[in-house]
Parts: sequence; C-alpha cells; structure tokens
Amino acid sequence: MRLALAAALCALLAANAAHAQQTPEQMKAEAQAKLDAFPYKNTPEASMFRGQIVFLNYCMLCHGPNADGQGRSARLYNPKPANLRASMMNDQYKEMIVRRGGKGMGRSEFMPPWNEELTDEQVGDVVNYLRSIAPADAPK
Repeated sequence: MRLALAAALCALLAANAAHAQQTPEQMKAEAQAKLDAFPYKNTPEASMFRGQIVFLNYCMLCHGPNADGQGRSARLYNPKPANLRASMMNDQYKEMIVRRGGKGMGRSEFMPPWNEELTDEQVGDVVNYLRSIAPADAPK
C-alpha cells in the first residue's frame, strides 16, 4: 500500500514539475487545445452531443443504445420500437413524435409524449442526434 502511494505521489510530482517547466505560450496552447476539443454550446456538434445524452436517458430503454429498436424493454412491445438508424422520417416528423408520442401520431401507443418533460432545446438536440445517425439519404 505504501509503495503504491509513494509511486502515485512521485507520478503527481513529476507531472507538476513537467507542467511548471512549460513556457506561458505552451501553457496557453495547451489550454486552447482543451477548449478546442470541447464542443461549444451553439454548435451542431454540441447539440448532437446533448441530444445523445437525452436519447440515452429517455429513449434507450426501448430503442436501444444503438438506436436500432433493440432496447431492453423492446421485447415487451408489439409493435416493436422503431429502428431509428434506418428511419427515413424527416426532422419535423421526428420532433412531432417526440413531443406527441406514438399514439398522438397514429403509431404505437407505448411511446410516451415527451412534450411536458423535455425542453424545446432538448427536443431539438435529440432530433439533431437522430439526424446524425440516420441514413445518408434520409430527408432532413
């Protein structure tokens, strides 16, 4: 235990020493690289990232982690949840079904309406995420 603690302390000190030897320009470049790697709030990439989080929290149980309709609870439903990776529905339709639910769109009564649960931004983000995994020739 003491050996592991000593090794961890040495590694931490070595990392701090290496960081302390950086010039201000190197430190600034490192900080900028970290910022560049993070998607800014108002970019399509950030929206898709947030949409994936919404999907994983609200949709994954039925539609599956791969959005292929093979979620853990999919076997309980007839009709089965949609394979969203193969969906040829446009963005407007996807937004409406997320808001109204399946029954509100004349589809499966098991898909709940999320209009009261999700914000407008979350609905838009999940639609952007679904667009990012849709077939290349799917309508927008």
